[in-house]
Amino acid sequence: MYEVTVEAGFSSGHYLRNYHGKCENPHGHNYKVRVTLAGNSLDETGLLLDFKLLKNILKPTIDYLDHQMLNDIKPFIELNPSAENLARYFFDQTNSELVRITNGRVRVKDCTIWETDTTTATYYE
Repeated sequence: MYEVTVEAGFSSGHYLRNYHGKCENPHGHNYKVRVTLAGNSLDETGLLLDFKLLKNILKPTIDYLDHQMLNDIKPFIELNPSAENLARYFFDQTNSELVRITNGRVRVKDCTIWETDTTTATYYE
C-alpha cells in the first residue's frame, strides 16, 4: 500500500448550532487541512498521485470555503460546520474527483482538519 499526503490552509468563519458556549457565536479560524491518499499501485511514472495534482484537486474546495461564513454556503446551511463535518466534506469532495481521475486506483485514506494548532478532527472510512 502506498500513501501520499498534502496540506493546505484556508480562513473561514462559522458558528455552531445547538451548541451552548462561546462557539455558538460567529467566530473565525485559520484552518489547515491534511489529506492522505492510499492505493495499491503506482502509475507509469512511479507515483501514487503527483503532489501537484492533489493540490489542484483540493484547490476548488479550498477556494469555495476560503473567506466565507460557512453557515451561509452549502452544505453547511443545514449541516453544522464543525471540524468533523469539514473533514468529511473534504474527504467526499476529494474522493469523488479521484474516482473520476484515477478510475478508483487511488482513494482518500483520511482527512484531518485543524481549527487551531492544538485541535483537530479526522474523518476516514
